[in-house]
Amino acid sequence: MNNLKTMAFAIATCCTSASLAVHAQTTLYNPSWYIAPSVNAMDPDKRFGVDKNGIGGGFRVGKPLSQYWDLQMGGTYAKTDSDNARYQQHTLGVDALYMFSRKSFRPFLLAGTGYERDRATTPFLGTRTRTSPYLNAGAGFQVALGEQWAIQADYRRVFGYLSGFNFGFDRAKTDYVTVGLTYAFDKPAAPIVRTAQAPEPVREITPTPPPLPLPTPPPPAPRMERITLSATELFAFDSAQLRLPQPKLDEIASALNANTSINNVMIAGYADRLGSDKYNQKLSERRAMSVKNYLTGKGIDAGRLKAEGRGEANPVVMCTDKNRPALIKCLEPNRRVEIEQITIERRTQ
Repeated sequence: MNNLKTMAFAIATCCTSASLAVHAQTTLYNPSWYIAPSVNAMDPDKRFGVDKNGIGGGFRVGKPLSQYWDLQMGGTYAKTDSDNARYQQHTLGVDALYMFSRKSFRPFLLAGTGYERDRATTPFLGTRTRTSPYLNAGAGFQVALGEQWAIQADYRRVFGYLSGFNFGFDRAKTDYVTVGLTYAFDKPAAPIVRTAQAPEPVREITPTPPPLPLPTPPPPAPRMERITLSATELFAFDSAQLRLPQPKLDEIASALNANTSINNVMIAGYADRLGSDKYNQKLSERRAMSVKNYLTGKGIDAGRLKAEGRGEANPVVMCTDKNRPALIKCLEPNRRVEIEQITIERRTQ
């Protein structure tokens, strides 16, 4: 029994001193499930009729929950014989382990709860068995043997709350010293090594020049028109004397004054087929000149205008009337003055 107390004291002292040294250390932990088979030495409550320490074994399953906490679940079995008495204890429970470090040496404190089954056989009282709840507390440590293996040793005291008063008392204290191996199912994740990178060289950013404005498209070239003026509106029959007023000629004069780039304006006079060719040629020339003179009188440079008589050429209609008045009326479209190479703004550009 003294040996068990000495081992328990050594484990507790080791854990206390180590925990003070490593409490502030932080290391990445392996979150893998692990198993922990073990052997144990038991110091039972002497009131069960035995006064010798016992031995046994155990098996737990564990899981790290965070940087500081582990959870272990499992059970133990231990027995001892003393003269004619025998005592056996089974435990099944869950423990929370507070880990002071995740380095190679990992001290911890533990606390847990569960059920114990006590069985005592003595010569006078026979065999008595009872299952009762318990609480336990203790301390221990793990020592890493590699990425997945470690040794675990701990000391704990089990406080049994015996029910039924089968053993003549209702509280029992059992001490355990446990030593075992733990095996993690997965290897720890490789730590991420962050290397300092040289800062990227500062590159001069040349500002993008603003886009050049699109050139203004030139105005569309004016489309020249031919303006036809009826000779009946301009002159009396067989005459080259202009009638007044002449609003259409005034409109043409305004257009030419407004746009001095219009040059080579052709004024062509025409006559019908009545009369001789020579007469009609002269009549068409006089009519063209009358229109030109009218426009120059409105301020148009005579160099921009050309007058031409074309006689009976290019007839617009063909008439075969025998009645002279009807024939004169029919041939009226052929008696005309045409002004070419001019655009009036209100018309099509």
